[in-house]
Amino acid sequence: MSETESDERVHLERDPAAHIARITLDNPERRNAYDPPMRRQLRAFLEDLAADDDIKVVILRGTGGVFSTGADMNNAYAWYANGDNRRPSQRRRLGVDRESFAFYHEFLNFPKITVAQVERYALGGAFELALMADLAVVGRDARIGMPGAQLLGPALGNLHLFFYRLGPVLARRLLLTGDTIEAGEVEHLGVFTEVCDPDRVAERAELWSTKVARMPADGLAIAKTGFGLVEQTQAYVGEEATRFMLHAFATNLRFEDDEFNFVKTRAKFGTSRAFELRDEHFTVDDAT
Repeated sequence: MSETESDERVHLERDPAAHIARITLDNPERRNAYDPPMRRQLRAFLEDLAADDDIKVVILRGTGGVFSTGADMNNAYAWYANGDNRRPSQRRRLGVDRESFAFYHEFLNFPKITVAQVERYALGGAFELALMADLAVVGRDARIGMPGAQLLGPALGNLHLFFYRLGPVLARRLLLTGDTIEAGEVEHLGVFTEVCDPDRVAERAELWSTKVARMPADGLAIAKTGFGLVEQTQAYVGEEATRFMLHAFATNLRFEDDEFNFVKTRAKFGTSRAFELRDEHFTVDDAT
């Protein structure tokens, strides 16, 4: 029997006989977007699983057939609040982002095999998690990308990851425009382990997890260490510092009068209307 632990919007299930654990994001009202408390709970579960010798594989998924729309933008910039009305200092921004992005760094280097079960959406930080996972099974219709670039500018997240996993052309397209695309558009690029029909994502994620779980635990641990060493020396040199530095600086932009300022617009019109106005601003008719 699987042991189940839960804390509101993040759930952990262990199946020691199969050597598989499953972490589920459960925030359906927000399409499984996660806020700092959810991220901290996810981090705590991963730390626990890292020390569990019965577990070889961790599946990350979302409830209701939706992976995640990433960080909850309802509280965008609120994470920098420091108890007064002053503009957050650069040291405050760097400190907050160092703590936030440590989670992604740890996920990238997690000692067990990670499998992303990507359905419907993988946006923002959730897109990064899908790219960081050792294996990712993605529905052909899943929307992927970094729409936050339209709110905070293109210097988001881990540029090493985007350029290494996506390639410089696709990375520039997604970051410079904030476009979201269907995973089927990049199926031929081999960005993900498998891109399949939407109704098969869950079963294929389980299949890949089962295949990996048949491997010797020591062999997997050595492989993860080796893979990490190769990637850190070839592709991710400096990512631990640049990821939070760039994000901290990018959230301190000056917006001109004809540019879209999400935070100011949200304060004036509310979140839902702010997203509508964002879409109006960034929609460009393509006559071709």
